[in-house]
Amino acid sequence: MIPTTTNDATHPGGIEAALDPPGCALLIVGCGNLLRGDDGVGPILVRHLWERGMPEAVRLADGGTAGMDVAFKMRGAERVVIIDASTTGAAPGTIYRVPGAELADLPPLQGLHSHSFRWDHAIAFARWALGDECPTDITVFLIEAADMTLGADLSPAVATAMEKVIDMIEADFVGPLRPEPPTDPDDLMVQFTDDGYLRLSAALAVARFPADVAVASRRDGELWLLPLQGPRNGGLLLKQRNPAGDRAVLIREVLNDDIPTGARPAMWDADHGALRIPLEQK
Repeated sequence: MIPTTTNDATHPGGIEAALDPPGCALLIVGCGNLLRGDDGVGPILVRHLWERGMPEAVRLADGGTAGMDVAFKMRGAERVVIIDASTTGAAPGTIYRVPGAELADLPPLQGLHSHSFRWDHAIAFARWALGDECPTDITVFLIEAADMTLGADLSPAVATAMEKVIDMIEADFVGPLRPEPPTDPDDLMVQFTDDGYLRLSAALAVARFPADVAVASRRDGELWLLPLQGPRNGGLLLKQRNPAGDRAVLIREVLNDDIPTGARPAMWDADHGALRIPLEQK
């Protein structure tokens, strides 16, 4: 049953509070048309970030399909990053980083249509719709397009630039929001189950396997678990097994059904980017 809300004393904030989107530390919006080659770089970039796994404090939005809804998603966001294609005549793949504070002159809203919704429309509409609630910490990344032909793929120059922008967003915006790796010995303990699963704590999984995808291999008496950036790369899925966020990954086939049932202390190998787990009790 869906609970109802009313504007009375028993429901603080009433309907308005119920409809307000939850706040977030960072909102990342990709604007553009996926069907028109390089014009889709914004939404494609957002999909790449989603596959990498984002911290809970980060919200992703496809401005190419959400259109004006993006403006309302900005309410409550501490910081906003917008990515879109540009056509200034510069060399394809040129990257522009524009702080929102410098965007004083924005396009008028008259005649705005959802199919022509761009980064500057998103900010202008958000300022009009949200007023004082519109975030002030906004950064725009523009990538110069080479080909916006209907049905085209991203051009090589734009695809390369997109990866550079992803690295900048990860370093400057997402990185500080990622959880610190666990130091509590209990969080570093993993468990092998009779039915062939490996169980990890939520703290360990979120910090080391943000995309919930890994590849496993057996090496010198240890099980190595290496994180992947997303499900398109294949690998094993880490499934949430309880409300606390603990994960379980099926590793029966990797161990040829020779499951060392019980708890083991895990160690993170920074040089190899792998979680190493001894298979024998010491």
